[in-house]
Amino acid sequence: MNANIRLPKEDEMYDLAELFKCFGDSTRIRILCVLVGGECCVGDIAEALNMTQSAVSHQLKILKQAKLICGTRDGKQIMYSLADEHVRSIINIGLEHIEE
Repeated sequence: MNANIRLPKEDEMYDLAELFKCFGDSTRIRILCVLVGGECCVGDIAEALNMTQSAVSHQLKILKQAKLICGTRDGKQIMYSLADEHVRSIINIGLEHIEE
């Protein structure tokens, strides 16, 4: 074994595993793919994915807790978007990988 391998700290590995769990659900991936196209409200996401707003809201809560998305209030609506470019990169790299 290479003695120069530096493993992340135990808590970092746990956090990374928790992050990747969020990507283990196809509904959450579908929501993230919608948000790659730009910010949307719950209703728009639900319509795009042919889901109920309640089901979408449940998944948005999980994605928000994982810091993969953020929400900005616009009057009575909350507009959701990807948290940062890292999330877009993860989605794009994942798609590139499976398309090889």
